Amino acid sequence: MRSYLSLIPISAKVHKRQNRMTLLCIIFAVFMVTAVFSMAEMGARMEQTRLAAKHNGFSFQNLFDSQMGQTLLLTAFVLFLLILIAGVLMIASSINSSVAQRIKFFGMMRCIGMSKQQIIRFVRLEALNWCKTAVPIGLLLGIVTTWGLCAALRFLVGEEFSNIPLFGVSIIGIVSGIAVGIITVLLAASSPAKRAAKVSPIAAVSGNSGNANIVRHSVRTRFIKIETALGIHHATSARKNLILMTGSFALSIILFLSFSVLIDFVDHLMPQSAASSDIDISSSDGANTINSELIDTISGIEGVKQVYGRRSSFDIPAGLDNDATFSSRIDLISFDDFDLDCLKKDGMLQRGSDLSKIYGDSSYVLATWDHNSSWKIGDKVLIGDEELEIAGLLKYDPFSNDGLTHGKITLIISSETFSRLTGITDYFLIMVQTANDATDEDVAAIHNTVGNNYNFKDTRDQRTAGTYLAFVVCIYGFLAIITLVTVLNIVNSISMSVSARIKQYGAMRAVGMDEHQVTKMIVAETVTYAFWGCVIGCVVGLPFSKLLYDFLVTNHFSYAVWSLPITSLVIILLFVIFAIAIAAYAPAKRMRNISVTETINEL
Repeated sequence: MRSYLSLIPISAKVHKRQNRMTLLCIIFAVFMVTAVFSMAEMGARMEQTRLAAKHNGFSFQNLFDSQMGQTLLLTAFVLFLLILIAGVLMIASSINSSVAQRIKFFGMMRCIGMSKQQIIRFVRLEALNWCKTAVPIGLLLGIVTTWGLCAALRFLVGEEFSNIPLFGVSIIGIVSGIAVGIITVLLAASSPAKRAAKVSPIAAVSGNSGNANIVRHSVRTRFIKIETALGIHHATSARKNLILMTGSFALSIILFLSFSVLIDFVDHLMPQSAASSDIDISSSDGANTINSELIDTISGIEGVKQVYGRRSSFDIPAGLDNDATFSSRIDLISFDDFDLDCLKKDGMLQRGSDLSKIYGDSSYVLATWDHNSSWKIGDKVLIGDEELEIAGLLKYDPFSNDGLTHGKITLIISSETFSRLTGITDYFLIMVQTANDATDEDVAAIHNTVGNNYNFKDTRDQRTAGTYLAFVVCIYGFLAIITLVTVLNIVNSISMSVSARIKQYGAMRAVGMDEHQVTKMIVAETVTYAFWGCVIGCVVGLPFSKLLYDFLVTNHFSYAVWSLPITSLVIILLFVIFAIAIAAYAPAKRMRNISVTETINEL
């Protein structure tokens, strides 16, 4: 052996099983960054091709000079940093545990003359050695995944993705993937390398790290049992490990909240409504002149799934807040029962709204709303001799271009209530949803039924459901990967933490601690990491979520208002409970299966 560095490939083979989690973390970090940036470049190429066909001389520079282009670039960069930080914490936690388990090895190297700088260099090069395997695998997975997603978008979704490159290779994605792999490993190996170098030869050979905290007082057990107190003590006594483990939990929560904002962004960019129509039939003069019987006629045509209509009356004098002078002007729009049902399905109503009061002939209405509106649920609106009560508020104004009311109230009422108030029974708009197997002949039959008396618009080619689904699946896919890597890292770290304390557990078993108490001690340690991870993750993640929401959504959709992501927080809580159960199960089972004799022999 010419050099101590020749031990690196030997060590990699000997500790192949222990290094699997570290390799997996590097692979996933490289894969995610490569896939994110590759898909971003493929999307940019597709958009550049589309816009170049419309505008001569249009280039990538024009695309990225736009506000939306710059927003997406900055968002991608922020996500890159978050993935980088998450990768560093996960890999550092794994390397730190690996170093703790090999204290004797490093002590022996010190005894035969290896300097502190050589120890640091050894640990760093050992970590870089993993990149030879992990980075190419991550890049390959990222490229293949990009090809698969592009093919799915082109052939399954179609629509505007018909021009997306199929087998494009993104230099930006590859360079970013390599960079994140090397940078995460170097940053992650820095602290464990210094820790290994600080261990004295005598203490290391004896199996003691030499930097254990001096116990100045006994573990407090006044309010909790001894095994629980010991578990909490194990988690909090090693500060670096506590930071790494809680950081893994916290970063996963921050990433989850950040990616959840992307779902909101896609929701606003490509809003999906259960009431979206495939065919619009509107009156030529914008008045309520479409015969109401046309709905029954169209509903009987082959290929028709749903038919519903709307009536309208604008600039009606009304009195708000007991104003008997009728100084206000409002708009009235009627919704059929199906249209009203869709408001609830689409989550358009604010909390406290009671949609059930609107159906049929009633004295209740829904009102459009924005954050500058003064009206609220329970307010009365006087129209002629009729007093109507606002039973619910919409989250924004779907009838304006920017979603804002601009101080004007629009009331949504049932068809029956509209006809009673105005005496109008005909429609100004009829909307048709076609079945999935509807043909062009079916649409032609509808057109022939309508005739040339009204405006007929076929909007089937404007569907964005497939595109929306593609984006949402990609985002949730990345969330699933983040969750998987986090859980695996936590399970691995807890397992290695238990292995590093095998002598302590052996002594406790020898003096009478039973299997159940050992399990509770491991669970308490895991819960401590999870608790502080949740606290830090929520304290940092929620403000960051609002900041990202304002940047991505509110700046482009002025009616959007950030609210506490209750659903995301519930999912996070369930994830944490699942991670605790999985992380504590395997080490606890292993400790239960080790006999007292075996643990004593470890001493």
